This record gives sequence, structure tokens and C-alpha cells, in this order.
Amino acid sequence: MTKSTAIEPAFNRLLQFAVEVFAECGFREATVREICSRANVNVASVNYYFRSKETLYTQALAFAFREANRLYPLDAIINRGLPPEQRLTMFIGNFLHKLLDDSHLGLHSKLIAREIADPTKALDEIIETAIIPQFALLAEIIQQILGTPTDKVIVQRCLLCIFGQCLVFKHSRSIIDRLYPELIADDSAIQASAEHIAQFSIAALSRFAKNNKRG
Repeated sequence: MTKSTAIEPAFNRLLQFAVEVFAECGFREATVREICSRANVNVASVNYYFRSKETLYTQALAFAFREANRLYPLDAIINRGLPPEQRLTMFIGNFLHKLLDDSHLGLHSKLIAREIADPTKALDEIIETAIIPQFALLAEIIQQILGTPTDKVIVQRCLLCIFGQCLVFKHSRSIIDRLYPELIADDSAIQASAEHIAQFSIAALSRFAKNNKRG
């Protein structure tokens, strides 16, 4: 448990600059000294607020997810009164914009991508608190579109296919920027790409739904 409160400026600065340094260097190469230098706090502050570099890293990851969800809230997508196809389109638009945000949030995305590619012990906690709820929401929407109860393995594969279509824009961005920059040139282009992914996915899910009814 940390000794911090959200209102303490030093605590907030440490989190913000920890995201920056960990995103740039990764957990193993980042140093507490560099983080504290950028945050303009004493090195002892990390021990006071977080006890260890490992705890600071875990808190920085959690902070990155909170900031992403604050800027790109899921409130409307959670509304079960909306058609599932509309919810899926909104979910994909939200996720793709989050992935391709070039503001300071880009550091948060970079940090999260680093952790997924080169996981530490912090990943288990992040999966539990941040990733599972997001996966559960998408699985619920997929099941709504499929209609009749479907083998959970099929739902999981559909879920990963949808995430994969979005993630290629993030992880292959250097290629897309060189070959098809118009696909992600601005917010409207990103939204158009998101809607294409949604239409593509809905068509596939509708086919699964028809096969389920025949079965």
C-alpha cells in the first residue's frame, strides 16, 4: 500500500513522469533517479510514496489505463439498450482513437504496448483490473450479435480477431504511415477505418449467427 493521496503534487508528478520514462526506456532500463529528476522531486520520494520501483511501475501502468479511459470513456458503449452493432462500432471507434492518439496519451499507449510485448509481474494486476473488464464488454457485445448461446471459444476467437484488426494500426503504424497514410490522417479518417473494421466484423459475426441457427 502506498502512502500517497491523489491530491499530493509530488505523487502526481512522479506518476506522470514515470509513465514518460518507462514508456521511453522500458521497466528494466528506466531508473528511479531519472524519473525523480524529471519530476523535480527527491529520490527518496519513490520509497516514501511507492516503496519500490516495481510498485511505481505498476501504479504508472494503472494510471495510464485510467487516463486513457478518462479521455475515451466507455459510458455510452455500456448501454445495453443500444443495438449491439452500434455498440460494436462505438467500441472499435473508441479503441482505435485511443491507440492512435498522438497527444501525451501516446506515451500511455506506448507504455502499455511495452508491457504487453515484454511483460513484468505487473501485467497480472493490469489484466485483472483493466483488461478483463474491457474484454468482457466486447465479449458481451459479440454474444448479443451472435444471438443464440455460442461456444465461448468461438466468442474468444471473434474477440481477438476484432482487437487484432485494431492493433495492426498501432503496431504497424510506421508501415501504414508510408503506404496508406490517408487511412489514419486525421480523426475523420481514423473513424472511417474504425467503421470499416466494424462493418467487416459485423458481416463475419452475422455469418456465424446464421450458422448457429442452422445448427
